Amino acid sequence: MGRATLIGFSAVAMWALLALLTDASGKVPPFLLSAITFSIGTGVGLIARLVMPAAGKSQKIPPQVWLIGIAGLFGYHFFYFTALRNAPAVEASLIAYLWPLLIVLGSALMPGEKLAWNHVVGALLGLAGTVLIVTKGGGIAFDARYVFGYAMAAVCAVLWSSYSLLSRRFPSVPTSIITWFCAATAVLSLACHLALEQTVLPEGAGQWLAVLGLGLMPVGAAFYAWDIGVKRGNIQVLGAASYAAPLLSTLVLIGAGVAEPSPRILAACLLITGGAVLAAKSLFQRKPDVAESGVKA
Repeated sequence: MGRATLIGFSAVAMWALLALLTDASGKVPPFLLSAITFSIGTGVGLIARLVMPAAGKSQKIPPQVWLIGIAGLFGYHFFYFTALRNAPAVEASLIAYLWPLLIVLGSALMPGEKLAWNHVVGALLGLAGTVLIVTKGGGIAFDARYVFGYAMAAVCAVLWSSYSLLSRRFPSVPTSIITWFCAATAVLSLACHLALEQTVLPEGAGQWLAVLGLGLMPVGAAFYAWDIGVKRGNIQVLGAASYAAPLLSTLVLIGAGVAEPSPRILAACLLITGGAVLAAKSLFQRKPDVAESGVKA
């Protein structure tokens, strides 16, 4: 598998820590937590600029890239939090987690991409595994009273899949631009917090360390890694493999003693792993990453 695809998948692995670290961060309201962690994520980018070689020539960033980036990072979180406020968490989370499938299907519209049956079936298997995890083996009950929340969750799925696919249209835009997307998201999240929430800060060193961990990995380095993956990696494989995030998150919670293992988790593991392997079938025939095929990143 190509290097850029693996880097993109490292973002999925880091997102698996989101639930554990969020739980450990205490009762910090979501928009405030977003503001703090995206500020840390901004710091990750600024430090990277200091330690990594600077680009030889500054590049003018097209206005649409700014719109895509800020709408992707801030928009996703805004609508996700809104969905959870207006619909049951299980159903809202499942709708929001349609984004990997939308990435796989939407890739068919991208120049130079070819959508095969194994990509679609692999993504559907991943979705089935995610249903098992999120519902905890129970049923799904969509209620008309929560239609607004469901709609907000659907907007989440469309926003993140669109951000991922459209980012691929600008492979020459450097990943360092994520620094400013994180900064804008932090500022907008703080504004939402001040307008909508009561301030509750982390208590004690443990909760502050959890918040720091969130900012460094799931809300920091992960977005930089994802940018590399969606711009230069195999977008269909990344989409299908993204369903590993809720599985890995559950395994992390089990390892931390927060959740209990069950046959349902094993079944989800088989479905998601099988789906990712099926989606990646073409890679074993050595389809190169974009970066390796001569496109400048």
